[in-house]
Amino acid sequence: MTHLDHITVGDQQVPVVTTTSLVIGTGSAGYNAAVRLAGFGAPDVVMAADKIRAGASRNAGSDKQTYYKLTLSGSEPDSVRSMAETLFSGGSMDGDNALAEAALSARCFYHLIEAGVPFPANHSGEFVGYKTDHDPRQRATSVGPFTSKSMVESLESKVRRLGIPVIGNCRLVDVLVDDGNVRGALFLRTDVGAARSAATEEEIVETNVGEEPSPEPTGTLVEQLAKEPSRFLLVRATNVVMATGGPAGMYSDSVFPHGQWGGAGAALRNGARGHNLTEWQFGLASIKPRWNVSGTYMQVVPRFVSTDAEGGDEREFLSDVIDDPNLLASLVFLKGYQWPFDIRKARDGSSLVDLLVYRETVMRGRRVFLDFRSNPAGALDADQLDEQARVYLERAGVADLAGTTPIQRLRHMNEPSYQFYLGRNPGVDLEQDMLEIAVCAQHNNGGIAVDGWWHSSVVDGLFPVGEAAGAHGVYRPGGAALNSGQVGSTRAAQYIAAHRAEAPEGDGFDAVATDVFGRAATLLADAVARFEAGAEDNTGTLITDVTELMSRNAGLVRSRASVLEALEQVTQWLESYPETVVVDDSSRRSVNRLFLIHDILTSQYVYLHAMKDYLDHGGNSRGSVLYTDPDGDLPWPDQDLGLPEEFRFVLDAGALDGVTQEVDWNGAGEPVFTWRDVRPIPSDDDFFENVWRNFRTDRGVPARQS
Repeated sequence: MTHLDHITVGDQQVPVVTTTSLVIGTGSAGYNAAVRLAGFGAPDVVMAADKIRAGASRNAGSDKQTYYKLTLSGSEPDSVRSMAETLFSGGSMDGDNALAEAALSARCFYHLIEAGVPFPANHSGEFVGYKTDHDPRQRATSVGPFTSKSMVESLESKVRRLGIPVIGNCRLVDVLVDDGNVRGALFLRTDVGAARSAATEEEIVETNVGEEPSPEPTGTLVEQLAKEPSRFLLVRATNVVMATGGPAGMYSDSVFPHGQWGGAGAALRNGARGHNLTEWQFGLASIKPRWNVSGTYMQVVPRFVSTDAEGGDEREFLSDVIDDPNLLASLVFLKGYQWPFDIRKARDGSSLVDLLVYRETVMRGRRVFLDFRSNPAGALDADQLDEQARVYLERAGVADLAGTTPIQRLRHMNEPSYQFYLGRNPGVDLEQDMLEIAVCAQHNNGGIAVDGWWHSSVVDGLFPVGEAAGAHGVYRPGGAALNSGQVGSTRAAQYIAAHRAEAPEGDGFDAVATDVFGRAATLLADAVARFEAGAEDNTGTLITDVTELMSRNAGLVRSRASVLEALEQVTQWLESYPETVVVDDSSRRSVNRLFLIHDILTSQYVYLHAMKDYLDHGGNSRGSVLYTDPDGDLPWPDQDLGLPEEFRFVLDAGALDGVTQEVDWNGAGEPVFTWRDVRPIPSDDDFFENVWRNFRTDRGVPARQS
């Protein structure tokens, strides 16, 4: 049974929650893991999160957020194997993960429907779909801008009905690992300490106007913890399901919502293996509020306007490079379909737009806005557009580009996309105001290495799920991440229920907990002592500096020189951090940032080493990243567009698709890298009698071979 006791470290009494399974994170993957663990009969589940209502699942989306699954309507042929091959073809993806994501996609999709997610069906009950990026079928579906939010809320309701304790205000400090076995986790309790500091923009979770906050969970365990004075919390657990999302805090130019930071550093620092860490996705997004400007926002062909830092010197900068207004309009339209930056489309396609925005913002220090109030300069003629754009706009009833404005087209085609910005915090009226954008980090396709059951490949009992797991390849279909989060958390719960449902062992916990807690308490005490000695709290400056460095040197455009420069600086920050960070003990925000920045620096250190190793391994531009190569070509090589030399690149062209990069680090020395062949798609025995015989023995969940 889950219970609360204490451990004494020095003169401090630290509360300890003991449970069989700890789920860290309250997004769609985390809540699904908890629901599935209970449903499969696994005992004693506890959830913990920094901010229960924060996170990408609840607060991120687009004009039409996509969920990817097997085709479940119409006459178009599809199969589990075909879907697995689509996922696997993205490059550097393991086949067992691809097959599991395909095989369980229908099961997880229907589970969401039964939980209350209103995916659209026709009158015959078929769940219709559409084609998304990197998708040869029509496997995509959506419930609108807030698909993942609907998933979170529906699964959260099930967790509450099941009575599973959900502990909020818990910043993950470290995953406890002893001799390759997970023992639990250490958290900072962000609601305990000196007087609460004033709320700032970074502490505000963007919500719809009129939306009521979710009630804080109550229950015996939560009520007991509310009386505990300790700033720290230890959890002793047999299993840790890590649903902390991607390492969103690494970049300043980010579309991850405020309050989503990730926790990759805690896992990497304690021996978890990194996988495909170099593979980020970047795309155009508004920055206040943070939101993808994909789909209709691009298809209505808004103006792209650049200004100086104060908002003056306004100009339409895209036409400086592409002087044909109809070609430019076609490229902007196609960004709606081709939203993530794709280096293959930078050569002669729509990803040129991302690079031009990047040049204005990062390289020239200017600001970029979308203006929906008037048309781009030049004579727009729908008949002169790319055929895909022309046909779409005709069918949508807005082909008269000269006689309408982008905002008129937007409100005609997708009124909720207009209303969305009115209802955000801060609100933006696109009929009156321009919308500031940047090229932002959006998703990490890599993460913590997992096997086919989303079990850490090197730490027994650690189950990274959702974006925390390194389950994707270089490319993935739009919406595949939401499916992967549901499948991975389901597979993890299946494995735990079948093989790891025992109470946590007492041996080993006290020693590792005492050691990890001691380091954290010393870090805090020393940082506070420097403040009390007269030094100024530097956590605000640090978090700005470390994230801006990453966006500037290791974002959409990278070079060996920029990566090495960032790595040198991050190494210096990380090594000197225990002696230089200064914390105001009266500010919970400052204390929270002490551990947050440490996690970010840890992640940046390993990720930058991964980028360096990728280049050392002969890697070229691929996925959503341009690696500068002086021997390469500029985008649109047949035309002299006056682009900077930093945009020269050589396409990877699939050279490394059959292998994958992995990294091991234990918090000391430099990371160690290996490259291995990807695991192929399994060719399981599908003869019914054989499968049935095996199923009667292991229920379809075989134990991991040592």
